Amino acid sequence: MPVTQLDHVAIATPDLDVGSAPYTALGLHPEGPDEDVASQGVRVRAFHVGDTLIELLMPTRDDSPIAAFLEKRGPGLHHTAYRVTDLDAEMTRLMAEGGRFLGSAPTPGRAGTRVAFLHPKWGQGTLIELVEHPRGEHPAGAAQ
Repeated sequence: MPVTQLDHVAIATPDLDVGSAPYTALGLHPEGPDEDVASQGVRVRAFHVGDTLIELLMPTRDDSPIAAFLEKRGPGLHHTAYRVTDLDAEMTRLMAEGGRFLGSAPTPGRAGTRVAFLHPKWGQGTLIELVEHPRGEHPAGAAQ
């Protein structure tokens, strides 16, 4: 099975504290310190909801994809992410099925992951991220 589970839902926000308010009101707490992901130009704050994360994404530079998203659409749902065990194999498989990726190779993601994004036109208007966790590791509280 190529996709093993929903990994996270990502929400774009210009301010992590403001963006966190609804989730903390729901009784959720950040799983740890915020993390900068240089390859994506974002700072991430993550909240566990069962085996899935809610990731709040705040741009750390003006040329990041999240900064462009916020400029065009404002705060809100940015993408859904699905866990895979072998990102390279899954990229090859999906390209053979007509999948269009935003880059030609995986990039570093949050918490030591490798990630790749499928073009929203291929995803029927939804940006889809594939996430490979380090071998034998997965987020605390999450099944693999």
